[in-house]
Amino acid sequence: MALLSERLRAVAGMVTPGLPVADIGCDHAYLPIYLARENISPYVIACDINAGPIMRAQENVDDAELSERIDVRQGDGLSVVSPGEARSVILAGMGGRLMMRILGEGTGVTEAADEIILEPQSDVAAVRHFLQDSGFRIISENMVSEEGKFYPIIKAVHGRMDWDREIYFRYGKILLREENPVLHEFLLVEKQYCSNLLKELSENEDIPHVFVRMEEVKTDLALNTDALQLVSEPGLFEKNRVLS
Repeated sequence: MALLSERLRAVAGMVTPGLPVADIGCDHAYLPIYLARENISPYVIACDINAGPIMRAQENVDDAELSERIDVRQGDGLSVVSPGEARSVILAGMGGRLMMRILGEGTGVTEAADEIILEPQSDVAAVRHFLQDSGFRIISENMVSEEGKFYPIIKAVHGRMDWDREIYFRYGKILLREENPVLHEFLLVEKQYCSNLLKELSENEDIPHVFVRMEEVKTDLALNTDALQLVSEPGLFEKNRVLS
């Protein structure tokens, strides 16, 4: 079996030891096997909607001799998990919109869980907004870089969250406060991309839809500049009363 990627190791690192887990979108069950083998979780439900990954997942679980601790199930989202079966719910390696749909349709499961761990690969700000609007509080965040891509990881529990700045939802309030070095790297890459894009767009700024896109990119750059300052100057987040 392939070694667990740094991305999935970071996801596993968010799981509270001792909790039964449901891994939604488990693919080939590498993460469930790791959680069981390392005794992080006593019992894991490995779910995927597609028959191919489910077949491979079951083969991998059988080869690892962990079939008594990992239950492989085929189904859409949380539909194959009963409330109370999993106290830690993981959604990793999928788009943010799909993630929000699954969570919205599986409220019975998430309400009975102690924590949810998310690794959205798009629409990250929207996912953070969704969590706040749905009665979740983000308590931990991480970001890893793998093969040139950046992956934010979010851990949330039930509770009130009152983030009131878009910069928090865009980049993660905890990542900003902790001056996360991978977030810093991501911000530098994003700054270069936005600067290059703005330069290209400016060649046709008289076209209405291009002008609108330029304004959007300028907004992105302004947020990026503020975020870079926060992660680049030690202690600035706590000193800045407006952003803290």
